[in-house]
Amino acid sequence: MDADVDEVVRQELLLLEPHVRNDPHHVLRLLHDDFYEYGASGRTWTRTSVTTATAETTEPILATNLQTRRLGPDAVLVTYTSESGGRRALRSSTWVRDQGTWLLLFHQGTVVAA
Repeated sequence: MDADVDEVVRQELLLLEPHVRNDPHHVLRLLHDDFYEYGASGRTWTRTSVTTATAETTEPILATNLQTRRLGPDAVLVTYTSESGGRRALRSSTWVRDQGTWLLLFHQGTVVAA
């Protein structure tokens, strides 16, 4: 991986940690102004509303099978499987570099059937 991809992966994994998820200011620093999410719950989230959902995190979310793909010089796709509370989901995140900073623009979670 290159340094940009390493930074994107580091930030993606930070978003799975309770100490980050419980800090709305930290979460918002990682999200693009136009952030949007299709959640594994079936709900949609915006940059503002997602901090309500993340604030309830008490345990780390495990990420496995993490893969990255450059979509261009300023865009990276991250995919992985998450597990938390006995629920598994396929995850995809699109990160973009905006004014020199990597920010999460879009995220989707799809529940894995048992």
